[in-house]
Amino acid sequence: GYTVQTDLEGGITYACLKDGRFASTGVSITEPPPQDLPRHLQEDPSRRHEVFSNNFGNIRKIDITAPPPFTFGPANGLLKGRKRSVGNVRGLTVIVEFSDQSTSITRAQVDDLLNKEGYSQGGHLGSVRDYYKTMSNDKLDYRNDVIGPIRLPNTRAYYSKNLLFDDAINAAIQQEGLDLRDYATRQQGESSPVVDAINFLYAGGSVYKKRLWPHNGMCVRNFNGVKTGLYMLTGLGERTSSMSIGTICHETGHLLCRFPDLYDYGTRDEDSERSGGIGTYCLMGSGNHLGSGRVPASICGYLRKLAGWVDNVVEMEKGRQYDLRHGDYGTVYLHRTSTKDEYFIVENRSQHGYDKYLSSNGLSVLHCDIYGSNEWQDGTADRHYQCALLQADGKGDLEQDRNRGDANDMFKPRNGVFFSADTSPHSREWSGADSGLILRNLKSRDTVMTVRTGMPSVSENAVAESWPHVEIPDNDTGGVSVTLELPPKSPANSIKVSVKILHTWRGDLTVDLISPSGKTARLRNDVGGWIDDLIATWSSDSHAALAGLTGTSGAGIWTIKVVDTSSNDVGTLEYVRISCS
Repeated sequence: GYTVQTDLEGGITYACLKDGRFASTGVSITEPPPQDLPRHLQEDPSRRHEVFSNNFGNIRKIDITAPPPFTFGPANGLLKGRKRSVGNVRGLTVIVEFSDQSTSITRAQVDDLLNKEGYSQGGHLGSVRDYYKTMSNDKLDYRNDVIGPIRLPNTRAYYSKNLLFDDAINAAIQQEGLDLRDYATRQQGESSPVVDAINFLYAGGSVYKKRLWPHNGMCVRNFNGVKTGLYMLTGLGERTSSMSIGTICHETGHLLCRFPDLYDYGTRDEDSERSGGIGTYCLMGSGNHLGSGRVPASICGYLRKLAGWVDNVVEMEKGRQYDLRHGDYGTVYLHRTSTKDEYFIVENRSQHGYDKYLSSNGLSVLHCDIYGSNEWQDGTADRHYQCALLQADGKGDLEQDRNRGDANDMFKPRNGVFFSADTSPHSREWSGADSGLILRNLKSRDTVMTVRTGMPSVSENAVAESWPHVEIPDNDTGGVSVTLELPPKSPANSIKVSVKILHTWRGDLTVDLISPSGKTARLRNDVGGWIDDLIATWSSDSHAALAGLTGTSGAGIWTIKVVDTSSNDVGTLEYVRISCS
């Protein structure tokens, strides 16, 4: 836990703080630490800001017009600059070697990583091209021509201090006979065609230091009337087994789509405190690292909408039921607020497909404002995130920088209201006004999540259902119980109960319904003999015991209890439903 640094003579010593900055104690780490030296030292935030700005500025001194990937989005929530997020895009990828480091990874292997349909090497779910075709609802087809390896004249250490762009592009033109016109297009207002996408993948793993730090930048050069512009750079990996698409996809998000970073540098937009931003729940947060970078997280609905990939924007209305299907990347469920550029997005982020390795499984609610910044974890009217994941447990771990995601961040299936102006987290606007968004009765089955909006009315049927998939104890009077909650003001003039039980001898089963007041109605008692399974519905109109529970309020907790009264045959309670009207 001790902080160390390199001293002027090149040795490594224990560090201390002087005037908020790291300084050498003069004691080598081969010796015991100085007495009373604190551990886990951190420089003053202003000093950290200075160091970051210097490193960040070194990358962007190439062109003073280069737009940094800040989250305070001036271009309708996106970064300024040339955008190619729709259509067929032909990119150029250059494999780069240094004078002191080569790579064993071949051009064909890189081509597969970037372009091969259904790429599955090392556990990948697809190639870079596959990923963007999926996320863009087939609106972006991004292919790359791969050239190289190109050997540069200087060492890896040299290029950590000097940008490799010029040496690499000049060597590529000379060695490969490269014609940049093959990769250039002209957009409105441009005097010359501009190369759409240049990627430099250098030998070895990514170096998080100075100019080899994985980044998207701009370098304007003119080659026979064709200009270069935006480019991206990252490490290729030490060997084939360490190749991954995650960081390439992340930097491509900047390069082609002008997506901002949705994580917190702790140093931008007049903010020096760190937070988790959107965490691992988006490629443009830290989701590019999931699955060891081989199965990066999906791009969140907020950015997909800004990219122009969404064909179906569903405006959520009160008193409606919505079926949200995981992987329907062409649809966004949106609730508008009284402010034009502020809204909520509701998504199914269950652990399937590219969301396989998310920390949490369930329903996501995003609070979006294109004039926010993911530096601003304050949650106030003036300083709030551009895209905030409203964590279901209400703890705000992302804002407090406690983690980048945990199992309690998504909303799980439940009955009744779970998200409104009065819950935690809440659906109020950043100004504090009630947005009117109310979510209730969340259900999940396979890749579909169903949710209702608004408060239930007295006149409508009150319905609750669940897919518990729980084992029924064999020959055990305790049985298994499932609870269902009906909202306030639910009537109980008529009651219907449905169950689905998979069992090899349904004659062993008894089924009871217990009302919120504690009254019990036996719905079934050891009948059916050797016949498999029990799929049944009982109605108070025809079932005397159930009719005895009518006439009072249906609000509250109902319990369905199933008991297996004999040994040998076993089963599971798959589904239960109760409706009152």
